[in-house]
Order: sequence, then C-alpha cells, then structure tokens
Amino acid sequence: MSGAAASPSPTTPVKRIRVRHFAEAKRNGTKITALTSYDALTAGIFDRAGIDVLLVGDSAANIVYGYDSTLPVSVDELIPLARAVSRAAQRALVVADLPFGSYETSVDEALHTAFRFMKEAGAHAVKLEGGVRSTEQIRRIVEAGIPVMGHIGFTPQSEHGLGGHVIQGRGEDGAARLLADALAVQEAGAFAVVLELVPSDVAAEVTRQLHIPTIGIGAGAGTDGQVLVWADFAGLTEGRIPKFVKRFANLAETLSEAAAEYKREVTEGTYPGPEHGYEA
Repeated sequence: MSGAAASPSPTTPVKRIRVRHFAEAKRNGTKITALTSYDALTAGIFDRAGIDVLLVGDSAANIVYGYDSTLPVSVDELIPLARAVSRAAQRALVVADLPFGSYETSVDEALHTAFRFMKEAGAHAVKLEGGVRSTEQIRRIVEAGIPVMGHIGFTPQSEHGLGGHVIQGRGEDGAARLLADALAVQEAGAFAVVLELVPSDVAAEVTRQLHIPTIGIGAGAGTDGQVLVWADFAGLTEGRIPKFVKRFANLAETLSEAAAEYKREVTEGTYPGPEHGYEA
C-alpha cells in the first residue's frame, strides 16, 4: 500500500486510501506507512511521498504547543491542525487523535468528540487509546459510521498511571493482557491498532492473532506497519531520542545552519543582493 509515488498530473485521478485498503494490506502482506503531521506543508510533502496514513497525533502537544506531555492538549487545539492536514492530503488517510479527557467519561462524550473531528476538521478516521476499557466507545463510534484506529501497549495519555514510559506486554501475564486488549479492540470494530513500546516477539504474535493490521511504534518489525512522530524521524527533536527512532534526516542542523547564514548575510548587507530586487 505504501511506497514513494510521483505527484499525479492534473488529469490523473488521485486514489484515496480507504479503510478497506488496510484489510487488503494485511491479507497481502503489504507494509503500511504512517507519519504524524500537524500542518498543510508537511502533510502535502508526506502525501506526495506516498505515506499511507497521516496521524494528527496528540503529540502535537509537545511538537506544536510546547507542553511537557500530551495531557494538556485540547480538542479545540487539535481541530485546526487536523483541518490543515485534511485540506492538504490528496491520497493519505487522515486520522485524528482523540485527546486525553475527550472520550473517557462516557460513550456519548466519545461520540461527540469524534463527530467534531469529522465535521469540523474533515478527518477520515479517529484514534483513541485503551483496549478492553475503551471497547464501548470504539463500538459506538464505529456504529455511527466513523472508522476507529485503536492504540494499546504504552498509551501516552496514561503515562502517570503506567509509571512513565514503560514497555508493556512483558512476561506471560503482560503478553496475555496485551493480546486481550488487541482482541477487544478488534471485536469492537476498529480497522487497525497501534502497538506502542511492546516487545518485538509479543507484537509479532499479536499481529499473527489479529485479522486487522497492527501499526508498530517501538514494537519491532513484526507488525503490519510502522508510525513515527515526524519531528523525530526528521531529526528536529532535541534531547533524549527513543531507541526505536531512526533519524532519516537532520533537519535541525540544516535549519540552524540556514538561519545562521541568513543572519550573517543580512548583517553584512549581502542579502538581499541585486538579483533579489525589482526594477521601477
């Protein structure tokens, strides 16, 4: 389902990734690619590159808004970001995260939040955290005609309850709980499920047991696809980088050098030069 693709010509129809394509990818053994995106610029770039899923993640709390966790970000803060991504994406499936506190207290609350992301932001699907505990919310949203992506294993919105960024699914009991969560999410009607910070062998076994695709992040190569926070994969984030992240670029260094060169040329008066001006 994934793979680099050239930008289509104006006369070429653009094939939109749909939920049914995820089931096809699972059957065919085709890996699914996903990246986060929070704006039209990156969404357009990733979309043209052939990325299958653009996730407007609650990671925007850290990347866009500068919070120290995902917990403070609100629905009202995420909707404009999801709207920008949806406008730019011609092929990719746009999935919007339901942030902490927007779906846990009741099924009706979850449904209302999902409606907002679909109506106000133009998202194609929503994602929410939790396995067994979130099945009623998933079922109700799916029954309303909204595709749902699940998220189990390490769930960032529950980081305090989990004791921090702790690998989930270790040991026989942990693996059994993870599988139970995965099966519950599948049974509730989710079209895919994210597995985060899970031992590789456990993630591979969960993937074998499910008929919906698994999207891994820190879960090894045995899942049906992978997702990364785009600022991590592009080398923009500072500080400690998770072990599972591969930096495919070093944009922080590139931008820093470009900004320093811009400052130098403006200060020295070499920019703008004659070639950058207009004649009367």
